[in-house]
Amino acid sequence: MSLWILLLWQRKFLDIKMSEIKKYEHQPVLLTPSVDALITDKSGIYVDATFGGGGHSKEILNHLNDDGKLYAFDRDIDALDNQISDKRLVLVKSDFRYLKKYLRYLGVTKINGLLADLGVSSWHFDADQRGFSFQSGTALDMRMNVEQDLTAELVLKSYSETELIKILTEFGEITNAKPLVAKWIKERKMININTCDAFADWLDPFVYGKRQKYLAQVFQALRIEVNGELESLKELLIQSGDLVQAKGKLVVISYHSLEDRIVKSYFKGEWPIDSNVDVFGKRKKIFKQVNKEVIVPDQKEIEFNSRSRSAKMRVGEKQI
Repeated sequence: MSLWILLLWQRKFLDIKMSEIKKYEHQPVLLTPSVDALITDKSGIYVDATFGGGGHSKEILNHLNDDGKLYAFDRDIDALDNQISDKRLVLVKSDFRYLKKYLRYLGVTKINGLLADLGVSSWHFDADQRGFSFQSGTALDMRMNVEQDLTAELVLKSYSETELIKILTEFGEITNAKPLVAKWIKERKMININTCDAFADWLDPFVYGKRQKYLAQVFQALRIEVNGELESLKELLIQSGDLVQAKGKLVVISYHSLEDRIVKSYFKGEWPIDSNVDVFGKRKKIFKQVNKEVIVPDQKEIEFNSRSRSAKMRVGEKQI
């Protein structure tokens, strides 16, 4: 059974009715600068770690000749609807944290470059049935992979007080997490809150500053926990050090400071500690950051796609 047939076979058994879901749409951010930075050899092997709507993948394929190859990954089964008919592309349904394993299975041990456009697409926020938006009247879901068990509702209703405080503080940078969680723990068994908008309304007494920003931070924290986003990013970066060949490129587009901090720290050689210190105790960089300053969308792109406003792109060149 081929990999693609296997993916389609898995899809038959999902509870979600695909006919009821809007087509996955996503406007690729920093499209031209990211792909221009990525491609070093038109005949090379590349990875798009976050296929999504296929925008970056299409542009990468436009830059490759007939001998080039692109492996694209996405854990969201809805992204498979955007399969591109191109013999140079292999689309894999998987979290990119398992990138190295799947590439090895496909006979690939080295690549010329890797692109990761992190975060959540506009489609996820706009698709009410996925429960990513605090304005949605549907279930507190937030799963990138709808086949997994953990949802935002399960996190809220089963995690301990300590765990919830940690999530909101670290992943959402919520400064009043302690009183918020204390009240939630006290009330959660007595109230029946299971939709995004109902939970957002419950949060209102704790909102400081702009309501939209505060709610976005809380929902971001839950989403990161549900999908293990930061751990997946760390796994991706570590594996990229083994996969990308010398002088190859690693291009990462992030959308909040937590992600960008991790990428920046990796490019500076600050972690992982056990793999980037030589026998003399000297720290070595696996990737050298190519751009001195972080790359951001220009005003024209922001006007066209307001959700690109928070994007930050870092480009690293493999050193060793």
